[in-house]
Amino acid sequence: AVVAHVVASGAGFVEDLDESFKENRKDDIWLVDFYAPWCGHCKKLEPVWNEVGTEMRNMGSPVKVGKMDATSFSSIASEFGVRGYPTIKLLKGDLAYNYRGPRTKDDIIEFANRVAGPLIRPLPSQHMFEHVQKRHRVLFVYVGGESPLKEKYIEVASELIVYTYFFSASEDVLPEYVTLPELPAVMVFKDGTYFVYDEYEDGDLSSWINRERFQGYLHVDGFTLYELGDTGKLVAIAVIDDKNSSVEHTRLKSIIQEVARDYRDHFHRDFQFGHMDGNDYINSLLMDDLTIPTIVVLNTSNQQYFLPDRHIESTEDMVQFINNILDGTAEAQGGDGLLQRIKRIIYDAKSTIASVFKSSPLLGCFLFGLPLGVISIMCYGICTADTEGEVFEHEGAKKESGDRELTDEGSEEEQEEEKNGKYTELSDGELKQKDIVEKKKD
Repeated sequence: AVVAHVVASGAGFVEDLDESFKENRKDDIWLVDFYAPWCGHCKKLEPVWNEVGTEMRNMGSPVKVGKMDATSFSSIASEFGVRGYPTIKLLKGDLAYNYRGPRTKDDIIEFANRVAGPLIRPLPSQHMFEHVQKRHRVLFVYVGGESPLKEKYIEVASELIVYTYFFSASEDVLPEYVTLPELPAVMVFKDGTYFVYDEYEDGDLSSWINRERFQGYLHVDGFTLYELGDTGKLVAIAVIDDKNSSVEHTRLKSIIQEVARDYRDHFHRDFQFGHMDGNDYINSLLMDDLTIPTIVVLNTSNQQYFLPDRHIESTEDMVQFINNILDGTAEAQGGDGLLQRIKRIIYDAKSTIASVFKSSPLLGCFLFGLPLGVISIMCYGICTADTEGEVFEHEGAKKESGDRELTDEGSEEEQEEEKNGKYTELSDGELKQKDIVEKKKD
């Protein structure tokens, strides 16, 4: 009863939206869940969404939380670009921002507060700068006055605010250890240090910010790996078991961390470093069973991967392996060619069937056995029907031939009867004629 009351109270802070929402939303900021009643992921999100509504109301946020049945109001959902379920969007004026993070209460609220606020947040004092730096692992800051670089910075912020915060500050607000070659400048603070954007070395500002919005070393999971695909970087991962404290697991993780820290200037434009707990996800990605602990380098843009041709014993071995990848001497495996796509389809089908039978053998037998049985019966019926049809056709032709023979010539008995009939008719005629003659005589 207590749980039901909490869920019901949370649902009270989430508004059910209808066709009037399109006209009434423009004066407010809305966080909306577009769902389908039959969607399993939508049902799983529902209690989390109720918690989001409660939390946003309790903190006094100006953001209103709602949900809309995208199947009932498909025209509105289509207008907002909804292509799947559930889809979470923050609607702010004429802009619509997609949420692509983990579906947890804290992550969704963080997204809503970040996007609902100003694009560029000013840092007026060193105290405020230190406070913000403690809260955020990655911090982008524009330093300077009005300039074309600032206009570009604002433009990029309007696109990438769904991922990170953007700040501005004067030079005297920055920590004392920061030195800038010139103003204006765009900086990123992370990994205990800072890096300054250089247009000639780093290229487009948007691409640079998209690459630098991650820490140098990450705990990588499936969602993080998907996001890293937008950076264009290769991802060097130590695949280990976090619960295993053996020397080998710890050593490979330390090697990746050291390379990420000590060789950042050499590799940060091309590589992202991290570790992954367990090999289940990586096995499905590579369509192979990797023995852990191991190291793998992924190219998320074309699904290629690289495995070291020898055991990685030290940081120097890892650096050599990375250099071999960069100069093209390391052999690439996988890819997105036609054969790999066919292999992927077969692998996914086998994995799906195996997982169904592993989780529920009876359900697996029903799902896959029943269709196979029906198909088998249909095939048997088709084959049997063709054979019997041929037999019936042969017998029918034989009978028809026999009938034609009987009709044209008749049997011996019928011919005998015909002769007897003719003899009988002639005898009767002669008798009648004889009677007539006798009567004339009389």
